Amino acid sequence: MAKGLCYYGCMITVIIAGGSGTRLWPLSTPEYPKHLLSLTGRRSLLQYSYERAVTIGGHLYVMTEVGHAKHVKQQLPELSEDAFIIEPDRRGTASCVVAALDFISKHGHDKTEPVAFLWADHYIRDTAGFTHSFKIAEAVSKREGRIVLVGAEPYYPATGFGYIEKAGLVDKKSFVFNVASFKEKPSYGVANNYLKSGKYLWNCGYFVGSIQTFQNAMRDYAPKLLKNYESLQAVTKKADYIKTYLGFENNSIDYALIEKVKNLLVVPASFDWMDLGSYADLHKASERDENGNHLLGTNLEVEGVEQSFIQNHEDKPVAVIGLDNVVVINTKEGLLVARKDLAQKVGEISKRFTKG
Repeated sequence: MAKGLCYYGCMITVIIAGGSGTRLWPLSTPEYPKHLLSLTGRRSLLQYSYERAVTIGGHLYVMTEVGHAKHVKQQLPELSEDAFIIEPDRRGTASCVVAALDFISKHGHDKTEPVAFLWADHYIRDTAGFTHSFKIAEAVSKREGRIVLVGAEPYYPATGFGYIEKAGLVDKKSFVFNVASFKEKPSYGVANNYLKSGKYLWNCGYFVGSIQTFQNAMRDYAPKLLKNYESLQAVTKKADYIKTYLGFENNSIDYALIEKVKNLLVVPASFDWMDLGSYADLHKASERDENGNHLLGTNLEVEGVEQSFIQNHEDKPVAVIGLDNVVVINTKEGLLVARKDLAQKVGEISKRFTKG
């Protein structure tokens, strides 16, 4: 039996701690991405994710890439060495899921036991609601033998998230729906219509299903992923595993599998959720003063500034005067000055510094 931490309940939980960290540059970098940073409190997003995860599952595993493994292990000393699944290199979230299923299968778990896939960089305050939602997803997935998503109730017309369209109610007691369709990041007008209709949820990327359930789904809708899974199952030597894994396509699990499956279920989340995909999102999750400003650091002065996110992580003095709705971040990695409503462009800009 695997030696990951075991808590009440039987569900297996996998926290995927990956990503390049470009959207919150220069705080977050590819070498030390946002899930390793203490952005919303004293602990990192990864550590808060771990604290939530232990409330929902039996065995807990954390998947991370080899370049971040040392930092991830340092932040989670509670876990034994074999609770970490190490990705040889980035090959997209589809490969992450396949590798996690292979690892779980090889570590003595029942292939009919639900597995919950979580992300290490989300911001959630309501742990009790989080636990409740995933316990429902676990029970329904086990009973129905289907992949169950957990989607967040939208509270504003977000254009930066994908949406899940709900179909008919399947379980009135647990409030579980069939999935009708997926919608990509919409325009503001379309997102506003989604919000008004009450038929849509934000796609958080959370899903629950057993190894057996995923095998069946891959067989029907993503044979290439099933082939990848079976190829990992067949190898026993580390060198062969690495060579096999590095041969996989870089693809997301949403495109490769989830959005193709015809019999998905979804549980509306009974907790708050934020992706922290931009400085505008991070500002909403951060402490602010009476002027709506988030200010952090020494040698920092502001005058006539409102609704701004400003941090100084160096000794050099930073002054911001007469600007509203801006992001100013000064670190040893770089200086960012941006209008807050354009903060989603940070990832694209930051990549230009690493080209060549």
